[in-house]
Amino acid sequence: MSSNFYGDLNAKIDYVFKIVLIGDSAVGKSQLLARFARNEFSLDSKATIGVEFQTKTLLVDNKTVKAQIWDTAGQERYRAVTSAYYRGAVGAMLVYDITKRQTFDHMARWLEELRSHADKNIVIMLIGNKSDLGSLRAVPTEDAQEFAERENLYFMETSALEATNVESAFLTGLEEIYRVASKKSLTTNAGDYAKSSSLKGVTIVVPQHDSDPRVKTGGCCS
Repeated sequence: MSSNFYGDLNAKIDYVFKIVLIGDSAVGKSQLLARFARNEFSLDSKATIGVEFQTKTLLVDNKTVKAQIWDTAGQERYRAVTSAYYRGAVGAMLVYDITKRQTFDHMARWLEELRSHADKNIVIMLIGNKSDLGSLRAVPTEDAQEFAERENLYFMETSALEATNVESAFLTGLEEIYRVASKKSLTTNAGDYAKSSSLKGVTIVVPQHDSDPRVKTGGCCS
């Protein structure tokens, strides 16, 4: 399938895809999102509180796709809250830090939680972040590849700092989500699936941050 990610994005939105980033705190989820959505990286990044999201519109196979990417806090005390946000997601990125073995060892638990809340057809990608810190590597690439193959996940190593593979990771995931959505639209109404099913589930109150209009933080869930 050929994909063109640049073009007239002022056309109507054909698909809205909700993607969640999950994993332990401080593995770089927010930095990956900032790099993909705004091509930004901050060395002074604060821990995500609750849930934040960014959107990015692009072209996939000549269809206008709006990616709604949710950044879920990795701290334990927020897990009961963020689990509600998995519902309606059609894609997920399991992110670990290649320099911290524990963050990779926790992937099985995050995956189990994801699969217990998400649609069975969700597209999941395993992301080993901070590949720029190769000299501090604690997770061999082979270990991650083996885990990904065993669990039927896509896998890629990235560096939000150096922008290595960040766009490729998101676009690979979005292409596969589009493939699944297109296949599903053969048996269901494409418009209904594209515009509603990816956003079904919990009603979310999202107040606007006065300090930064680009970032929205999730409120409470019903």
